[in-house]
Amino acid sequence: MSRTQGTALLGAAVDRFCAGVTASLLHVTEAGDMGVDASASDLAGDVAVEAYRIACAFIDSDGRHSDDELLPLIATFGGRFDTQLSGATPGQVRDAALLRGAARWLDRPSDLFEILLGADRAEGSDHALGYYRHAMGIAHTIVALDVISTEGELAAIERYRDTLLARIGPARSSGSAPVGGDDHADPARGQADPVEPEGAAEPLPPPRPLEELMAELDDLIGLAEVKAEVRRITDLIRVGELRAQVDLPVAERSNHLVFTGNPGTGKTTVARLLAQIYRTLGVVERGHLIEVDRSSLVAGFVGQTAPLVTKRFDEADEGMLFIDEAYSLIRGSESDFGREAVDTLVKLVEDRRDRVVVVVAGYPDEMTAFLDLNPGLRSRFPRTVFFPDYSTDDLVAIFELLADKNGYELADDARTRLAEVLDAVPREQGFGNGRLARNLLEETMAGHASRVVALTDPTRDQLATIVAADIPDEPPGHRRG
Repeated sequence: MSRTQGTALLGAAVDRFCAGVTASLLHVTEAGDMGVDASASDLAGDVAVEAYRIACAFIDSDGRHSDDELLPLIATFGGRFDTQLSGATPGQVRDAALLRGAARWLDRPSDLFEILLGADRAEGSDHALGYYRHAMGIAHTIVALDVISTEGELAAIERYRDTLLARIGPARSSGSAPVGGDDHADPARGQADPVEPEGAAEPLPPPRPLEELMAELDDLIGLAEVKAEVRRITDLIRVGELRAQVDLPVAERSNHLVFTGNPGTGKTTVARLLAQIYRTLGVVERGHLIEVDRSSLVAGFVGQTAPLVTKRFDEADEGMLFIDEAYSLIRGSESDFGREAVDTLVKLVEDRRDRVVVVVAGYPDEMTAFLDLNPGLRSRFPRTVFFPDYSTDDLVAIFELLADKNGYELADDARTRLAEVLDAVPREQGFGNGRLARNLLEETMAGHASRVVALTDPTRDQLATIVAADIPDEPPGHRRG
């Protein structure tokens, strides 16, 4: 990478940070109620130092301090203020250990960030969110300076993002928190989002802000490993875009994914969010989700399967095609047309890789066998995201959220009883997760109704409160004997 390319990339990110954050601080200064008393030039200097610290911290995050990172750092900041960088070489910077330990700066929000956050809470403004966006711009730029993004850098981005957004708080997210649960319908919403009809002429709404989408992802119950993987995918795409903007080489990568896990672990819910994230990042133009299974792809007569698969890709154009239980395509007899569907799938995944993102989903072992069926599948789906079963605490939280949406609340004894019932359900293949919580709530509401209807003039609290006796001994579908 040339010094000119790297300097242009980092310089642009630093300029955006300095302009945006300085403007916010000037607004706070003019308001006069946040304890900020400084001239415009002093504020601009402080912001430049802040940008420098962010850049140094991310360069140090993997301990490498490569020439590709240090040359742009020296060129960008060497003349901005009096530092040891001015006129230095990368070797001299490393020998002097100027950046050693700089990554620790990311462990807590800076004083400037806290000043802007205080102004936001006093005024209802969004200066801290602007700081966050510009700081992440510097972070992604530093990661983009190297051809290969390291695990340490990506982990630092995730840690820093979480640190700032935790301080900004839930105000960054619009709407109520969803819950990861049923793979066909989000339990918090009641049903899957409608799909835009084929050929609809209505103009698309603008893409949702990335921070809003990531906040909605964070608000899903459980799924910590899944959230981390989605954030990593997002960071890699952003870094690739930054490199492409200045004609730097971008490592070839596939956006197609494999989702594995039991039913009800939120695979469709996360896919729907990821489709919108891909749209916001410019990977696809529409960002809608088309969900299909074997019955939607395999026809019963010769010559019909390939056109059927092609039709599904047409429906998912500039969005995401989600194939549930993809391994069912290969479970037919010798005369079955599932193999034809797989062959067509492999071809279209490659031919339309710039227009359709494909996610294949199902149980882990079965998905491994499916990917091994055709050499083209494994290479086109290099990344697998595993969705673990929900813990008992997660399922209790899902149950309570669904109950609240239906106008019920749990008494303390009911919460304890619910945890005992869920603990007793074996975590094995087919474990229902979010579906189990929803089905258990439905049976619990039936038990509650049978109890309350026998009361004379039940009170509002009695009509709304679930007690331990309302919860069945076992969830539906898990009867013994």
